[in-house]
Amino acid sequence: MEPCILAHRNDHIGFITLNRPDQMNTFTPEFADLLDQALWDFERDEDVRVIVIKAAGKHFCTGISLDQFKDKSALDYRRFLYGIDAFYHTLNRLNTPTIASVQGYALANGAGLSFGCDMTVATESATFGTTAINVGLICLGPAAPMAKLIGRKKTMELVLTGDMISAQEAERLGLINKVVADDQLEEETLKLAQKLVKKSPLALSIGKEGLRRLQDVPYHQGLESMDDLFAALCATEDAEEGVRAFLEKRQPQWQRR
Repeated sequence: MEPCILAHRNDHIGFITLNRPDQMNTFTPEFADLLDQALWDFERDEDVRVIVIKAAGKHFCTGISLDQFKDKSALDYRRFLYGIDAFYHTLNRLNTPTIASVQGYALANGAGLSFGCDMTVATESATFGTTAINVGLICLGPAAPMAKLIGRKKTMELVLTGDMISAQEAERLGLINKVVADDQLEEETLKLAQKLVKKSPLALSIGKEGLRRLQDVPYHQGLESMDDLFAALCATEDAEEGVRAFLEKRQPQWQRR
């Protein structure tokens, strides 16, 4: 029996595949632990410059498996959810850029996983929704990245109504980056990943750190913090190599991150 999370590396790209297709790739504690472990394994791998999260089967992920919601105390549920939702913390802490590649349904924690990645490519027929309220639960995990992306009002609407939206609407709102034809998902996701692979790994890492810092600080403090990070990058071999290669009209040779 194959693991519920598969991982492999190719051409500086780390691929993570959600592999519970018969259960619509729903979350269980084992699934969540293996996903988080795969993310950190690729983060520590100096040869990996981009991480792609994709899914086996018809659907990306439809949230936490509902058979997990029984026979637990409030404390048990707290421990359970801290483990299930560890990936939200991890995605925000990684220096390696992440791309979600979405087909079919991305619902509840599946929507949250796609929104929590740095970028998301989805098929025209993909559907997104924070649907837990429809079964008496609530999508507060997915709300964490959503509130940062689209603000309080729209997050409140989607989380409290449980309405599902099309990929086109998700793109319009800023929840995903790109909508592609159903038969072009793998190709377009790979194209985006390969574009990032060609960049300086160090610049990508510092860029992610800078954008992360901007989330929760006042404008002027954020701008000064960005200048501090940019100054640190400018003093590196990658920065000097990038400028030199441009002036010499050749491809740069990046250092490891």
